[in-house]
Amino acid sequence: MTQQIAAIILAAGKGTRMKSGLHKVLHPIAGRPMLLHLMDSFAALAPAATVVVVGDKRDQVEVALAGTGAVTAVQEPQLGTAHAALQAREALAGFEGVILVCFGDCPMLTADTVRRLCAALDSGARVAVLGFRPADAGAYGRIIADADGTVRKMVEYKDASAGERAVDLCNSGVIVAGASDMWRLLDAVGNDNAQGEYYLPDVATGAIAEGARVAAIETDAHEVAGINSRAELAAAEAQWQAFKREEAMAGGASLRAPDTVWFSWDTEIGRDVTIEPNVFFGPGVKVADKVTIRANCHIEGATIGEGCEVGPFARLRPGTVLGEKAKIGNFVETKKAVLGKGAKANHLTYLGDVSVGAGANIGAGTITCNYDGYFKYRTEIGDHAFIGSNSALVAPVKIGRDAIVGAGSTVTADVMDGELRLVRAEQSVKPGWADRFHDAMRRKKAAEAKK
Repeated sequence: MTQQIAAIILAAGKGTRMKSGLHKVLHPIAGRPMLLHLMDSFAALAPAATVVVVGDKRDQVEVALAGTGAVTAVQEPQLGTAHAALQAREALAGFEGVILVCFGDCPMLTADTVRRLCAALDSGARVAVLGFRPADAGAYGRIIADADGTVRKMVEYKDASAGERAVDLCNSGVIVAGASDMWRLLDAVGNDNAQGEYYLPDVATGAIAEGARVAAIETDAHEVAGINSRAELAAAEAQWQAFKREEAMAGGASLRAPDTVWFSWDTEIGRDVTIEPNVFFGPGVKVADKVTIRANCHIEGATIGEGCEVGPFARLRPGTVLGEKAKIGNFVETKKAVLGKGAKANHLTYLGDVSVGAGANIGAGTITCNYDGYFKYRTEIGDHAFIGSNSALVAPVKIGRDAIVGAGSTVTADVMDGELRLVRAEQSVKPGWADRFHDAMRRKKAAEAKK
């Protein structure tokens, strides 16, 4: 690709088939809006500008684009895809490179495919369009092309003859041309068709009419599948997850039951990581090398250090940081919890707003009481401290290095280094009381039965 590129992403449609109050292009795949997936892919092209053409629910799209560097252009009224692309002209005033026009509901389009399209322009084509051959061509527009990819005709399904509908090379709607050609050809597009709309493929039709070469580049159908319904969104999610699972395994992770592991768009997995069945990763998770994540865990916003073990049935919430070889066991929940090297909470524990020192042991049933109904408070647990089972640590509180908190304690004041803290009522012993109680109750029950 010898020239700079600018992207026009069309996202003005109503997306009625989604039946949602959320704009279609903002529905997430792996926790990230499909529009941002597409823009992430284009980042490898270093586009000079990205313009998103908006219409319905445009305020939602504008909020989602904040901080991305993309700008919006408004299409009102909505008179077709060529009309939509024209709305970006003002935002791209003075740009003289290659313009790409694509759709915001096709998040799988890759930078490599766009490069192949642009290479066709470098090879003499005036316009390049992206085609695909789906299993069922259905109502897609058709590309009528020679064996070498030279396009002879672009036709919408509604306007196609029976012979043209028999062609299986379909138009994805993705198109590239030099800026001057793109604007001139868009201006020339008419609406003499069954729908009375200004169709983007007529850019190619106009170039053909001028005698210029239009090239068709083919890609896999999955890369350009549009998402217009909840079912298609689910299919795209499945496709993305399958790719991510393959990527994780190729990178050195073992997935015991790959189809049951769900990644986020930004999940980072190290080498020699083992992930057991039914594990869900939300956004913001980084997993270092040699980690074992056991079955049925939910992990979000967490950093897991080398050699750690998590689960089964653990929930790591945002702000969790596990140091090297730390261990979080079954039915443990953490939130804004930082565990030092070798620290462990093996079972039935809540650790929220807490720092746990290296080598510390958190007994079963321990709770950091971090919330008073109005504010959150922190607990600090020192290196090698031992927290006995069924303890409540009422924050703000500090447990010193090598300190021991006896089982069943409710700690409301700081515990010093090396101190033992017991907070229990004195045990009362009444010999024979239980035997006398049982005898009395049996006699009463027998009397009741005789009535």
